[in-house]
Order: sequence, then structure tokens, then C-alpha cells
Amino acid sequence: MQIVYRAANIIDANLVKAALEQVGVPAFVAGEYLTGGMGQLPMSDLVHVMVADLDVERARPVVDGIDAALREDAGPLVADDPYVPTAG
Repeated sequence: MQIVYRAANIIDANLVKAALEQVGVPAFVAGEYLTGGMGQLPMSDLVHVMVADLDVERARPVVDGIDAALREDAGPLVADDPYVPTAG
């Protein structure tokens, strides 16, 4: 199995897993239960979406599409936001 997506949280990971399974690519969320042990401490790089080696090529366009959509939805940086007052 190979990691095709490094998720920020378990919700993102399960959404990617569902998208992959919708196009016929079986997927597995690794590290899903590790986040519970962290409590309120910041965590990073614990949750991954994995697919079989044979499915990596089929999974890549789905994951890339989700990444692109997330970047578009992120909107402008706070510093560029016209509604945030700046000193000056």
C-alpha cells in the first residue's frame, strides 16, 4: 500500500477515502485512531489515506482534484483580505 493523501484531520481523510471509493478505488485511512491520544496537543502528519500499489495511478487524479479544490476554496490570505484592517 502507498500513501496518496496526507490529511490535516480525520474528516478530510475520510472525505478523500469516500471520493476514491466512489470511483472504484478501495482506500484505507491509516492513523485515524492516533489522533485521540493526542488530546489538545497539536498533531501533524498522523492521518493518511492509502491505496493498493496497483491503484495509485487511478487514485492520483482524484486526490489532485481534491487538493486543487481545497486551494481554491481557501480564498485569499488574511493579509490580502479587504475586510481586515491594516496598520498604516
